[in-house]
Formats: sequence, structure tokens, C-alpha cells
Amino acid sequence: MSNIPEGLSYTKEHEWVAGLDEGLTVTVGITDYAQDQLGDVVYVQLPEAGTTVEAGDSVGEVESTKSVSEIYSPVGGEVVEVNQAVVDKPDLINSDPYGEGWLFRVRVEGEPEDLLSPEEYTALTSGEA
Repeated sequence: MSNIPEGLSYTKEHEWVAGLDEGLTVTVGITDYAQDQLGDVVYVQLPEAGTTVEAGDSVGEVESTKSVSEIYSPVGGEVVEVNQAVVDKPDLINSDPYGEGWLFRVRVEGEPEDLLSPEEYTALTSGEA
């Protein structure tokens, strides 16, 4: 069973969003379920700081020994920070997807839509959705 922390929002594309209730800047990563499906992550491409993104945009990719997966921005706004540690050491996504393995931070513009609660994401990943 995948680790699906409370207090985060999720997407159907298996990204998580933290900090929505704290203000304007949110942190984005991929879920434990996603990293488990990918296998050993060997390369990460992230958007550059200063890039404006729309919710649902493909903003980078994660490459594993099994496949390459797109990273989608769950929110619209400006990328204000990227996690250089993940670029330098991609396996942080495998070892700590909700901590040191975060991907990028976005200053949110507008109200995020189509995000899933932990319960909805649990249903999605367990095949009930």
C-alpha cells in the first residue's frame, strides 16, 4: 500500500501539492505510488525558476530504469524554486518523495482546480475510482 499523507492535495497524474492552505507558494512533487511504479529514478528534468506554468502543463520529466514520465504542474503560476538536490541526486524521489524528493515550488495564481483529497487519491490508486 502506498504512503498517502494527509494534508496534501493530489492529481490524477500522481503529483502532490503541499501548502495550499498556507498562502501563495506551494511545493510540488510526485507521489510514493508514482515513484514505486517508475522504479529507480535516474534522471529528472525540471522547469526553470521564473517559468510561468498553467495547471496541467507538462513542465518536465522523470526518467527511471523502466520508463520516462512527464511531470505536470498541478497549479498555475510562476515557478519560484526548483529542487537542485533532486536534479543532482534523482534517487531522492525514491527514498523520500514527500520530503527531500520534492520537485519545484510555484507561486500560485488563481484557485487550483481538479485536485484530489487523500481519500480520493487512495481510491484512484487502489483501483476504486
